[in-house]
Amino acid sequence: MKLGFGISRQSNLNVAMMSSSHSQSQSQSQSLPQKCSLKIKNVNSWNPKGNMSLNSNESLVSRAKKVRDKWMEFQGIKNWEGLLDPLDDDLRREILRYGEFVDAAYKCFDFDTSSPSYATCLFPEASMLAGSGYKVTRSLHATCGVQLPTWAGRRAPDWASAQSSWIGYVAVCEDKDEIARLGRRDVVIAYRGTATCLEWLENLRVNLTSLPDDMAGHDSDKDSMVQSGFLSLYTSGTRARGSLQASIRDEIEKILEKYADEPLSITVTGHSLGAALATLTAHDIAKTFKHAPLVTVVSFGGPRVGNRSFRSLLEKSGTKVLRIVNSDDPITKVPGFVLNEDEEASASLNSDAQKAAGVLNWLQKRVEETQWVYAEIGKELRLSSRDCPDLSNGSVATCHDLKTYLHLVDNFVSSNCPLRATAKMVLERAQ
Repeated sequence: MKLGFGISRQSNLNVAMMSSSHSQSQSQSQSLPQKCSLKIKNVNSWNPKGNMSLNSNESLVSRAKKVRDKWMEFQGIKNWEGLLDPLDDDLRREILRYGEFVDAAYKCFDFDTSSPSYATCLFPEASMLAGSGYKVTRSLHATCGVQLPTWAGRRAPDWASAQSSWIGYVAVCEDKDEIARLGRRDVVIAYRGTATCLEWLENLRVNLTSLPDDMAGHDSDKDSMVQSGFLSLYTSGTRARGSLQASIRDEIEKILEKYADEPLSITVTGHSLGAALATLTAHDIAKTFKHAPLVTVVSFGGPRVGNRSFRSLLEKSGTKVLRIVNSDDPITKVPGFVLNEDEEASASLNSDAQKAAGVLNWLQKRVEETQWVYAEIGKELRLSSRDCPDLSNGSVATCHDLKTYLHLVDNFVSSNCPLRATAKMVLERAQ
């Protein structure tokens, strides 16, 4: 397992790398595999009291109708009201499906620092995501705005100073049956988490900085600020490699023009660092393209991204953000700090508590303009490793692992009965 901020071990969750003549081992990555196949399995519906077979044609047709008819709700048009607690089974499948796109981004990345292809994609675009119904239309690269000092650059190995690296992809659903099931043509932008040394340095630039003019908009939005390192990774480029932002804008423009007459959705998904970039990407798309379709973020284990003004900017643009959070994952609690987010709750406190809340309000006003006050963004699906016996004693790295997140989503029932096994046992006792 690779430890730390945004680095997930490369799990075995439904993403199979296939090559006719090469091993899947990273230690043999010098022999380039030819295909990354994303095989999204049909996750069984959890229904301990139901008797309907999920293998029947009737149940599959019924399930397809649910997704087709409710896709805008699953994409957050109503802010997932009534879908998260308890977790709707069809929404669960959609979350897991997007998680597997992120897992594919990890599996496509060459982590082997001894390989000549380090920090690139192991597979050609044409053969990525085989069998998923989606086609990769663009590989995405992020460029770090920070550079190692000259003296450090001379001493560091080449892999340590890799400034640009492959970080994800854009994929478009092209399978007619899948389009019919989803009720629209879905565009997915998927990002991996932190992998290179310079990306680590960007993670450490945790002070807030103002959005550039083309992302901030009107004067009333000039107070919008985001984490410096994340913004740098999104907007930086070199002569040889354009910025991630430029690649996104160019590709989305082509897609919107090509499918202008079809129902369309854009889903941006990522883990850790990728979750932060997903939020910036979704905001930029909604801001740049005035007639953009519904843009939704599905993020796993993401850190904080921006301040209250940035959150307001996202909400005004109609961008929907669903944050999957493991309460035992410290990465979701950084960077910076949050003050008095729940104003309604503070209003119902007793007099002494209200005085304390008043002090916090005063303090917040004093520090609101500093570069350390963040805000929680979007709708949250909160999970906990402690609720799962297999994970309750896990390390920080385990709590942050993408595989852990997908396991928790797959087993979550509700806040009152967080695990499937627990809920099943309760129901059986009641019978």
